[in-house]
Amino acid sequence: MLAKLLTKIIGTKHDRELKRIRPIVDKINSLEPEVSKLDDAALSKKTQEFKERLQKGESLDSLLPEAFAVVREASKRVLGMRPYDVQLIGGIVLHQGKIAEMKTGEGKTLVATMPVYLNALTGRGVHVVTVNDYLAKRDAEWMGAVYKFLGLTVGVIVHGLDDAERKEAYLCDVTYGTNNEFGFDYLRDNMKYSLEDMVQREFYYAIVDEVDSILIDEARTPLIISGPSEESTELYYRVDRIIPHLKNELHYTIDEKARTVTLTEEGVAQCEKLLKIDNLYDPANTELLHHVQQALKAHVLFKKDVDYIVKDGQVIIVDEFTGRLMPGRRYSDGLHQALEAKEGVKIESENQTLASITFQNFFRMYEKLAGMTGTADTEAEEFKKIYDLDVVVIPTHKPMIREDYPDLVFRTVREKFEAAVKEIEELHKIGRPVLVGTTSVENSEMLSKMLKKRGIPHEVLNAKHHEREAEIVKHAGEKGKVTIATNMAGRGTDIVLGEGVRELGGLHILGTERHESRRIDNQLRGRAGRQGDPGSSRFYLSLEDDLLRIFGGDKIQKMMDKLGMEEGEPIEHPMLSKAIENAQRKVEAHNFEIRKHLLEYDDVMNTQRTVVYSQRREILAGGSLRDTVLGFAEEVAEKLADTYGDEKTPPSEWDWKALKERLYGGFGVELSISPSEIDAFTKEELEKVIREALFKAYEEQEARFGSEEMRQVERFIVLQTLDNLWKDHLLSMDHLREGIGLRGYGQKDPLQEYKREGYQMFLDMVDRFKEESLSLLLRIRPMREVEIERLEEERRRKQEKLKLSHGEEEAQKPQTYRRQGKKVGRNDPCPCGSGKKYKKCCGRK
Repeated sequence: MLAKLLTKIIGTKHDRELKRIRPIVDKINSLEPEVSKLDDAALSKKTQEFKERLQKGESLDSLLPEAFAVVREASKRVLGMRPYDVQLIGGIVLHQGKIAEMKTGEGKTLVATMPVYLNALTGRGVHVVTVNDYLAKRDAEWMGAVYKFLGLTVGVIVHGLDDAERKEAYLCDVTYGTNNEFGFDYLRDNMKYSLEDMVQREFYYAIVDEVDSILIDEARTPLIISGPSEESTELYYRVDRIIPHLKNELHYTIDEKARTVTLTEEGVAQCEKLLKIDNLYDPANTELLHHVQQALKAHVLFKKDVDYIVKDGQVIIVDEFTGRLMPGRRYSDGLHQALEAKEGVKIESENQTLASITFQNFFRMYEKLAGMTGTADTEAEEFKKIYDLDVVVIPTHKPMIREDYPDLVFRTVREKFEAAVKEIEELHKIGRPVLVGTTSVENSEMLSKMLKKRGIPHEVLNAKHHEREAEIVKHAGEKGKVTIATNMAGRGTDIVLGEGVRELGGLHILGTERHESRRIDNQLRGRAGRQGDPGSSRFYLSLEDDLLRIFGGDKIQKMMDKLGMEEGEPIEHPMLSKAIENAQRKVEAHNFEIRKHLLEYDDVMNTQRTVVYSQRREILAGGSLRDTVLGFAEEVAEKLADTYGDEKTPPSEWDWKALKERLYGGFGVELSISPSEIDAFTKEELEKVIREALFKAYEEQEARFGSEEMRQVERFIVLQTLDNLWKDHLLSMDHLREGIGLRGYGQKDPLQEYKREGYQMFLDMVDRFKEESLSLLLRIRPMREVEIERLEEERRRKQEKLKLSHGEEEAQKPQTYRRQGKKVGRNDPCPCGSGKKYKKCCGRK
């Protein structure tokens, strides 16, 4: 009550924010007459003037009114579009590093041009992040005309570019691209062997379009670059054959809320019988048990044409939020292989993680982050907690007049769809366009069949036809059009009303099921009523829908029974709407916990990832690694002295034999100490002797290779060792995480256990890195050219097998160099005709 009273007196948080911004908008508007008098050349020269003023110490904030006025004038001349005051407000909010919630059709694409231009004046590069390649290309071309007119460069990062093209795009003042491309480029850069090969600069400022989709929906799945591991696929087929013999409730139980399936004791016994083993839980059968659990999950929890489709002999994931196909993305931990075995298609080999990052940790690397969307306020708490981003709701340019009707709830799915089709038919007769939202490929195709039977022409837009997405959605507002869209397909494309549609009541949105998130429902509704257009929306539900069945369907069923509802008759009641909203809140809270949980675990990895990646860059950027390697030698000497030089026992009883074997076997170093010298030793002296022996071996290596070549060898070996150990560490951390949940049964916090053990594993990895790098460096001998080529070819082949997962296709394959003609040996006469040996002439280059 008090909160409502205070809101009335001082306004909401958004009202107060808008009040603070209003004077800046007035200032921009006051500059319009002056700026509009400038000719094109003078307007374009403003960019250079702003840059010079920045260099002299002016702040971006002080330049904002003038810069925004210049962009507004440029967009008037180039695009024929003049940003409204509410769009200026949105631009200011984005510049301040916040999320601007703007309704569909309010011109978010144009809004971004103003803060993008202002921040690009720093020369540090601004990234505009979109949800797909189509939007990245469209916006870069469309809005790019404004930036180019003002003298800025524009790049676009889409799938299929090579490294040179990517580097050029990242060096531009403004770079458009998808979240996946930016993220994978970051991971790939940190696997490169030279700074020149890296494509990205430091992360300065990013504006994320459809920010809720990218930072909330997609944040449940990390970006992963993986390479194949050597594992037989026969086991997947073997296990898959036994699953159809298991029965629900007898052999396994399903928890739909948690989306898990568990074997019962009878189920375990049945598996042992079918697999012909004595004990499924024997440590020797750990791998087999894992395969059984994944195969069971694949058969019971994952549905064809809902969670995935089979196309061209491949299992392709359907994104649960957008309904789009995700080619190239694979479920991890053997689940994808289990689905391939279930569907009887070729099983791709299991992949091992080589690099990974969550979107949360990727986007938190930007110095300044902002976002825009039509729906963010319901997730404001998560944006603040995870990304430290505030949400500001921007008012619409024209009043919103769309009518949102109450939900209609039916007993069965059949009754629900029949009623929905009846409404579509009635609206189609009068020529009013209808956009129907479904939650799965299966439902969209079922609805399509029902409409075909009634002779209603329509377009189906789902994961199977996503390449025509933007085109279909663009025409969804035309007279008489009926469009069935899976979830939020076509997001980012405006629906403009056709001729005479406004008079009929505008576009009608018909939802065939409530999504588990209110935000997704609001997105669907938001397709109607853009820019003050008329429109309406209604959701059709049934007690058999997952949301109502799992969360509170029994209460509604009892209420329907009390009211004596007949078949085909829907129920409308305020209590019902409240029950549905409560169910959605529960699921939203649950999904937030999942994302938070993922982030808490990735935060542990992120600390380690940051250390390893910065170490890599130092190695690549630095000149000589001589001091670094000699530092490794000092640490190894200290460690060996601690191990073998126990001060509590006399030196004559130290294990000199084991120490000598360790030094010779590990580092190729011979320790020559006469028996007469042993008794006078202390631990400090032992450390000194070992250190001097390692230093001497290092000097001999440098003499053997030559100083210049030694620097290259050092860099290659240190990087290769770090990468190999990091890859193994990632696998170990994956395994640790898989089993850490069981610690909860021992009254221990799994996350704290993961942090503690993960940290210790990382320290062990760092120790191994120093020791193994030194060991390889001291034992390696100069290679012949043929061996170097063989190693290079092997490295290239490994690189070609890398895969990306999180909705992107396979990584770009590096081009293999093929030699033309006969190979020239190092001691052969140089082909240039100088008369010198090849190694002394052109071979030196």
